[in-house]
Amino acid sequence: MVKSNRLTKKKNRIDNKFNELKSKNEKALICYVVAGYPDLMTSEHIITSLIHGGADIIEIGIPFSDPIADGSTIQYAIQNSLIAGTTPDMCLELASRIRKTFPSIPLIVMTYSNILYRKGYIQFAKKAKECGIDGFIIPDIPIEESKEYLNTMRNIGMSTIFLVSPNTTEKRLKMISRICTGFLYAISIYGTTGERQGFDEYTIKSIKRVKNVTAAGELPLAVGFGISNPQHVKYMIDAGADAVIIGSAIIKKIKEIENEETLVNMLNRFIYELKNSCK
Repeated sequence: MVKSNRLTKKKNRIDNKFNELKSKNEKALICYVVAGYPDLMTSEHIITSLIHGGADIIEIGIPFSDPIADGSTIQYAIQNSLIAGTTPDMCLELASRIRKTFPSIPLIVMTYSNILYRKGYIQFAKKAKECGIDGFIIPDIPIEESKEYLNTMRNIGMSTIFLVSPNTTEKRLKMISRICTGFLYAISIYGTTGERQGFDEYTIKSIKRVKNVTAAGELPLAVGFGISNPQHVKYMIDAGADAVIIGSAIIKKIKEIENEETLVNMLNRFIYELKNSCK
């Protein structure tokens, strides 16, 4: 049985950010990018634009060859990043440059367990820590097999963010919420990531059900998958979300706009509009 991870974890930038936003009665805007798409230098400029636009937390995707949790838009970006030769070490170097420019912005790595396993949990986590990473989202690590991962991350002060879906059972939801730190990632829909025109009633019911569990332990609840406009953001916040995660909508704009100056200016305005819906 995996014991609770939250009581023994030291606070990091993620915890500080949620406390700061709570004091201002704001919700967090979390923005996801695939490192190395369309290339590493442009990724850095994109992340900088997102932060200037109002992003509270940056989620950096380290590309992996079998991204089972990601929809077609993000898979396209991951494939192109891998074809370009992007490695995990390059992604951490990108994070290090962002950290030097933005000392207080929380940075999260989203990737798959094989990336950590091949390097060794301890070695990879320590390198990530040195580069300014504050936590990990590893969607293919089940809680039953997470002991080594949790112990490693706890010992170096990293957040361990887990995902739950609309069909996660009450029992499993409580188990996950006990070991999750930083925030709990609630998937808004059945299936993989990707933009949507709207959401079904089950999304609202799912968010409220998860919120009832996380509120008791004061664990922030972030909702992602399919959120792409200010109306979606407000919809999730009204349902009880403490944060919203934007991914595919950002990747789609990167894919559609080739001119870098036009892209970063447009992303800056897009994020500004989304952040306003978090206030």
